[in-house]
Amino acid sequence: MAAAALSAPAAADEIGEVSTAFKLLGANHKIVVEAFDDPKVKGVSCFVSRAKTGGIKGSLGLAEDTSDASIACRQTGPVTLGTDLEEGERVFRERTSILFKTMQVVRFFDETRNTLVYLIYSDKLIDGSPKNAISAVVVRPWPDGG
Repeated sequence: MAAAALSAPAAADEIGEVSTAFKLLGANHKIVVEAFDDPKVKGVSCFVSRAKTGGIKGSLGLAEDTSDASIACRQTGPVTLGTDLEEGERVFRERTSILFKTMQVVRFFDETRNTLVYLIYSDKLIDGSPKNAISAVVVRPWPDGG
């Protein structure tokens, strides 16, 4: 039970949002900024911006968000790599439609460059999505707080 909880994708904290289009009925279309910490790599946080559909369908959770997203990951403390890292492991997932579409972040480790690479993409059960973005974090010593 505890192992399943440790390997679960991270949950995001909402940092902020901006309205991008006014909707007379329901919520406005927005860009939402969220942050999450890599669940298996202590000292790395990722920041994601993504489109969120408004209107009546969006307010009811029935709208399909666009596949537009951006990611920036940074070293936020001393990095501790977990011993059980998997290549292409999903570290974050969020549903972007009621049934068939999700936004996902997966992690790769480039040993040659001592760099963590995070890929964000949207997938749709029926036809997928080519929209994606990456962010890379070079693992470096963290200066002492003294």
